[in-house]
Parts: sequence; structure tokens; C-alpha cells
Amino acid sequence: MTISELTLKSNDPEPARRFEVFTGSGRRREWLPEEKARIVAESYDAGETVSAVARRYALSPQQLFAWRRTARVPLANARAPEPLFVPVVVAAPEPEPAGKRARSTRKRKAAREAGVIELEIDGVAMRVGRGADARTVAAVIRALKAGS
Repeated sequence: MTISELTLKSNDPEPARRFEVFTGSGRRREWLPEEKARIVAESYDAGETVSAVARRYALSPQQLFAWRRTARVPLANARAPEPLFVPVVVAAPEPEPAGKRARSTRKRKAAREAGVIELEIDGVAMRVGRGADARTVAAVIRALKAGS
């Protein structure tokens, strides 16, 4: 079959986009560790399937699954990192002086402050309210750590 027959007479609605021609003694392809790591990482991306990534690199899905399994072995044998502890200070909100403020204002402020966590990292204070997105909070903490 010629290339023109493959692209013009194929049953697939999309013509072939890539051809690999192997010449020589028929040896297996040799992948650099960096290439394997990049392909394995790509197979873990959201919205990607192992089969699609394997097709993209002319691999069998079984080969890619084997690479993924091999990449997990060092992680399984690695020692768990020692837990890091940060001092925590639990403090009750200071009561407001009675008198000038209306009762409804105090109730709204108490409701607003309920469930609030205040973090202080290198002198920067961050208040995390109820319902805060965990990924956003983690990103802010990473940014604060990176800035110090």
C-alpha cells in the first residue's frame, strides 16, 4: 500500500498524520529516561487516556502501563517524610465593649468570624473563612513560602 492509498482510501475520516519508517537491523527503539518520564507524566494529565498517549508515541498501552508501574516503584520504597509541626495559637475573639454598637451588628460580626482560621507565615497574616476553596488556600500558602 502506498502513502497516497492510505491517506486517500482509508476508512478513517481523518488521514494519517504520522509515519515512522524503521530502517536497519530491526532493533527496538531506545527511550531516554527523560523521554519516558515525560510520556508517563503526560499519561497522568487530566482528560488524557493511556491509550491516546500510547497511540501518540506509537507505543502499546501495555508498554506505557509498565513504564507507569516502574515509575511508581521508587516512590513505594521511599521513606515517608517526617511530619512537620507548626505552632498553633488558639485564641477566642476579644469581646467588644458594650454600649455603642447595636446588637444586630455584633451578631453579624460573630457569624462572619465563626469558622475563621488565621495563618501567619513570616509576618504575613492570612484569614481563611468557612467555605474557602482548599486548592486556593494551598496555592496562597505555597506562594507565601516561596516568597520567604
